[in-house]
Amino acid sequence: MSDEQQAPENQDEYVPPKIWEWNQESGGRFANINRPIAGATHDKELPIGNHPIQLYSLGTPNGVKVTVMLEELLALGNEGAEYDAWLINIGEGDQFGSGFVDINPNSKIPAMMDRSGKQPIRLFESASMLVHLSEKFGEFMPKDGQARAEAYSWLFWQMGSAPYLGGGFGHFYAYAPYKMEYPINRFAMEVKRQMDVLDRHLADNEFLAGSAYTIADMATWPWYGALASGLLYDSKEFLQVHTYEHLNRWAKQIAERPAVQRGAIVNRPWGDKSALERHSAADIDAVLNAD
Repeated sequence: MSDEQQAPENQDEYVPPKIWEWNQESGGRFANINRPIAGATHDKELPIGNHPIQLYSLGTPNGVKVTVMLEELLALGNEGAEYDAWLINIGEGDQFGSGFVDINPNSKIPAMMDRSGKQPIRLFESASMLVHLSEKFGEFMPKDGQARAEAYSWLFWQMGSAPYLGGGFGHFYAYAPYKMEYPINRFAMEVKRQMDVLDRHLADNEFLAGSAYTIADMATWPWYGALASGLLYDSKEFLQVHTYEHLNRWAKQIAERPAVQRGAIVNRPWGDKSALERHSAADIDAVLNAD
């Protein structure tokens, strides 16, 4: 190893074994739910409500994407977008119940069933739900041309980029059992680069796809909008998020949308404004009108 590649003096260099074995918990705050195998750990059927859409989720950024989309559709008068939102507490391992795994074999929130047709349709991965709902209702996706291509490109950019933000920077900066300089520096650099990508693009575009608000914005706002607003990982000062002027403008503009405010409180078991479940508009109204 060259001098600049050597481990710090107070840190032993890790030498990987020939064969990796799972012999200790890893994951810091989330160690109790991390494991190297898939599948259900227990039998548990999921509840089914009265509405066409059944959502099983938690109010994390990935979960908020879908509830925002559903609330935006309802705001436009699409009655077929009525939904039941059931809380999946990932800290308690709800995502490993047999009913949840039947919908999402990857055991990650959100998971969704569209029961509006003769045969129920299962959906996992938040982007697939956004695309499904957009195609189903013909909303929030440009019909053709460059704008449509932009919306899809930015949607998949978000899906590929957010793991660096959440699983990379967020994990090592906020959740790892102890602070490690190398991974924090590595992922902080990448997250700041991603914010710069967005900031430069939004300097010339009102929304990610141009002049139209689309599912790309709904997917990106819960992650990078929250980051720009200083709401993720207590990292506002560390990442100097206020310096990304155009990203902040976009984040604020979307946060002011009534449907976004409604969707952001669903399936949240924390905070001053939270709706653990949503089975009618009244459930959200009660929270918003509590003041």
